[in-house]
Amino acid sequence: MTRLVPGEHAPDFTLTAHDGRAVSLADLRAAGRRVVAYFYPAAMTPGCTTQACDFRDSLEALDSSGFTVVGISKDGVEKLAAFAARDQITFPLLSDPDHAVHEAYGAWGEKTNYGRTSVGTIRSTVVVDPRGVVELAQYNVRAKGHVAKLRRDLGLDQ
Repeated sequence: MTRLVPGEHAPDFTLTAHDGRAVSLADLRAAGRRVVAYFYPAAMTPGCTTQACDFRDSLEALDSSGFTVVGISKDGVEKLAAFAARDQITFPLLSDPDHAVHEAYGAWGEKTNYGRTSVGTIRSTVVVDPRGVVELAQYNVRAKGHVAKLRRDLGLDQ
């Protein structure tokens, strides 16, 4: 599995959002904003709900600092729509059912959870600048407290 590193070009993608519209990295970058793409294992599970709600609650501060947030999972659009409605998620939740974007971003592979090894989504966050260059890549992040750590790492809480 190849992970992205700061300074390299981020792979472009176009995925379907929970509201049915197509969302591409190129379009998000064209708005001159930095993109926070976070990968999570499964909508409506406790950890993923914690993480999504944390991004939701931090969205205004991230938006005012020039960041656009998108969440990416292998869940289908219908499940993502239910997740967004249930938890009032207002940023795009993107469906990557064949996990091709996960793989391109290094967010798919072998992982260990409670002593069991499996293959699946590696909870990860990649920040892409308006030129399409990876600014920050974090892998195996924890759901709880991740947004606060991300904000510190980006220099937003100084």
